[in-house]
Amino acid sequence: MEKRESWFVSLIAVFAAFNIVCDSFLEQPLPFSGVWDSWIFIAEPINGIILGTYASFFSSFIGVMVGHSIIPRHSSEFLFTLGAPIGAMVSSLIFRGKWKIPLIYYLALLAAFFITPVSWQLPLWGMWNVYLAFGCLLVFVVVMKKWKGFWDTKSTGVRLLYIVALCTFIGLEADVLFRIFILVPCQTYQIIYTWNVAILQEIWKVGAVETSTKAALSILVNTMVTPSIIKAVRKMGLGLIED
Repeated sequence: MEKRESWFVSLIAVFAAFNIVCDSFLEQPLPFSGVWDSWIFIAEPINGIILGTYASFFSSFIGVMVGHSIIPRHSSEFLFTLGAPIGAMVSSLIFRGKWKIPLIYYLALLAAFFITPVSWQLPLWGMWNVYLAFGCLLVFVVVMKKWKGFWDTKSTGVRLLYIVALCTFIGLEADVLFRIFILVPCQTYQIIYTWNVAILQEIWKVGAVETSTKAALSILVNTMVTPSIIKAVRKMGLGLIED
């Protein structure tokens, strides 16, 4: 038991350090900035899948808080970047076949967005990737209710790649949705940034391209890397994947 706890703490520390590096690395994979101003979008799904719900949240939280302190950004980013640990936690829940909390989360934040009057003036297609993630979540709910055996995270083939890709996508878009919630329903676009609706509309168009492109990049990296990490962790006998 002590050995397992030691490995557990060490793994959290390693992933927290990995998050700090990713969050401190500001060189953009795209020629413009947006929702993610660092490479944290690569790390958060890995955290969720490997570490479990609470450990991934705190590991990501430590990473983004320290990373934002090392490389100072606008003070409001300390608020928005809380989407990263939330995204990691959602990825963790989905990987472990737990759909209730992610579903409630998506429904609540989407409802908050659509009842906010300014959202009616924003391009509907600007959140197409969030809608797609929500659709994937609904499909996941149906699969878990009718064919629970299909969600086999112990598989080592193509099925595991699909599972990792889906967990990555739904988790990242949960992160995006949190940031949208802070920006629009909480009206920080006005309170903090003093943007008018015209500026918000332009940012919405850019975000539709930026978030989907980075999500695709994260899915590509995670499907290549995460299955090998899962295999290594299971060989250690830590049981973190099954928590």
